[in-house]
Amino acid sequence: MRRVCLTLPTDRACAATLRAVAEEAAYGARHFGVEVHLLVLDSSGPAALAAHREAVAALPPEPGVVVHHFDEDEQRDFLRRAVARSGVATPDRVLDLMLPSGVSYGACTNRAFLIAEALGCASVHRRDSDSRYQYLDGKPVFPIHHELTALGRRAADVAGAVSRSRLDPALADRQVAMVGGSFVGEMSVDVAEIRALDPLVYDDLVGLTVPAGYPEVWRRNLVDEAFRGAGTAAFTGDLSTLTTVSPTRVDMCNVAFARGVYGRVPLPPATDTIGSDYFLLHLVHGARLPGVLHNRHIVNFHTPERRSDAGFLAYQLRLTKFLLAVPYLRAVYAGAAAAGDGLLDGDGLLRTSGVAALVRGGTGIDPVENGERFDVVERSYRKLGGRYAAAADVLAARRKRLLDEARRDMADFALLLDAWAPLVRAGEEDSPSTKGSTA
Repeated sequence: MRRVCLTLPTDRACAATLRAVAEEAAYGARHFGVEVHLLVLDSSGPAALAAHREAVAALPPEPGVVVHHFDEDEQRDFLRRAVARSGVATPDRVLDLMLPSGVSYGACTNRAFLIAEALGCASVHRRDSDSRYQYLDGKPVFPIHHELTALGRRAADVAGAVSRSRLDPALADRQVAMVGGSFVGEMSVDVAEIRALDPLVYDDLVGLTVPAGYPEVWRRNLVDEAFRGAGTAAFTGDLSTLTTVSPTRVDMCNVAFARGVYGRVPLPPATDTIGSDYFLLHLVHGARLPGVLHNRHIVNFHTPERRSDAGFLAYQLRLTKFLLAVPYLRAVYAGAAAAGDGLLDGDGLLRTSGVAALVRGGTGIDPVENGERFDVVERSYRKLGGRYAAAADVLAARRKRLLDEARRDMADFALLLDAWAPLVRAGEEDSPSTKGSTA
């Protein structure tokens, strides 16, 4: 039986989301005849962790669903075994990149990728703790429907199962590598307050995500659409498109990859950097791998913690680090787009070594550019005043460290890329224990 991994990484209380994702797992098993491994990777504090364990224990048994709930100690035990067996040259550093002490959006998903390999899964389907499903006629609208319909199949065979095809016919024999949708509701990046306080400052900050030299009309559209997902329109019926999916149309709370993607290339393990986990969306697009874009968008919301004083400061740091990472990531994305088919091996799979070469090449950008980007962030926050000015003081005190980290994060990513193949092989030799199995 085909196995798939539906994963929910979390570091906050989300028992209601956990139960909802378990319903999606049951839907997938019931409608597609697959074995769904629901993988909860839990970095929460003691109270939330205990609530999640209680929620897992209370899940009703569902045929074809197996639940794994791992706290950080259990994740670390698995990783230590995998790293030790892999024979990588710097085991302690690799372990730290897979499970760092700080928040890492890429690392938590990389752990899901590695555990999915150990479980023998053919795909990984990711959801987020700060999201909910839309409903139609009183029933939840599950993205896994489109994901299991298309992932891993020849694009030509999927064409009849989607609403429309906009795929280059030359790519029809390639397998569908990614299926994704977006979100509706609150912005994925919490910058709405900045826009309300000063639209010009908002334009300066968000404009840092747009490549230099874009025509003004394009730049304006990208700034207007940034972080807004699919807007607020409610789901009324399915619309799915076979295509090379634009990374701007997919959110990481609503995406699935075939193992031919994540089994070859992990995500950047940068800490405290929003957006670092979107790397594979860009890579799949640049390599011209087929995908399906659908409209079963997930409802995004912001947790109260993000709007607390401590949460606000942490989030501004993560946003700043993303803006400093953009030039490095953009260099890799441009290289991937230029390489196109050259990123694939004879079997049509991503070449890890080719991606690693692009990442290493991307570390060579002029450091002056990032210094100027930092100046824009600091100047913008000071214009906004209040707690933004206080955040600017904190950022300014960390200026050199943050600029150094942006470059070092890419070097760390290259190191992880070199270690990924032996890590995957080592993970395949292990089988994580099952917590709260409902198979």
